[in-house]
Amino acid sequence: MTSFPRRAPLQRRGAWSASQRSFGIAIDLGSARTRAWMPDHGLIFDVPTITSPGADGVSYPVRRGNIVDRPGAARMLDQLLGCRAGLGRYSLIVLTTPVLCADQQRSAALAALEVLDVRKVLTIESVKAAAFGAGADLNRPLLVVDIGAHLTEVGLLVHSAVMQAHRLAVGTSDLGTTTTAAGLVRSIVAVVTDLLGQDCRPQVVGALDRGLLLTGGGALRPEITYRLAKRLSAPVRPAPAPHFAAIRGAGLTLVAAQRHPSFGTKSRCDSLRLPAGGTERRAD
Repeated sequence: MTSFPRRAPLQRRGAWSASQRSFGIAIDLGSARTRAWMPDHGLIFDVPTITSPGADGVSYPVRRGNIVDRPGAARMLDQLLGCRAGLGRYSLIVLTTPVLCADQQRSAALAALEVLDVRKVLTIESVKAAAFGAGADLNRPLLVVDIGAHLTEVGLLVHSAVMQAHRLAVGTSDLGTTTTAAGLVRSIVAVVTDLLGQDCRPQVVGALDRGLLLTGGGALRPEITYRLAKRLSAPVRPAPAPHFAAIRGAGLTLVAAQRHPSFGTKSRCDSLRLPAGGTERRAD
């Protein structure tokens, strides 16, 4: 493995230190930022998703929600959470994934995690994790719009499961260059309008009456929330600390998984019941 210079020490929250071993960890491997959460410590880091500068300069291993450089993603994770950081050997990792994540991309993410010597991996779709992290009632239909830096995801959650989903290869980093706030809102409204023409129309109507849950960094931009509410004629509710909603939800999922009676068994594909009616599957 190519040697990379160590980054400057990361500023971590709580009393967490690299000499400790974690029973489990939640990871949000985003296109722009990578975040990790540990029980009893909360968010331990929030850093750009880049590899250390090398002969070819800085590398961006994740683009528009897709891992384009698996070895680079693995090196980054190793430096942050693996042997290079004095860690590794995790019993469980909860990983957020974009909606409509292809099997090839899921496999690439799981392969990158192998550097952490993990025994089991649990994946949860980011819109569902964000809803869970926002403390939303998942027993009623809910529309979640997660606007990240490079990707926007729209998910309709019914009985805590993602019933319909769509992803747009555009985010807040594109504002002022390839699109505008008004253009991004038009794209989101078009997705919601399309959902209203499908069999899920009653659930979409119920979710709109209840109010759209907005997460991701885009939820911090008033010009987006205002336009969405006006165009959809529906309430728009930004999640608390919306850019951390998905990692919070992944962390809560981790805690629930550790408390589940079947955790630690040899089965890797059984269903897992989470608080508030959520479900997720262990991934191979």
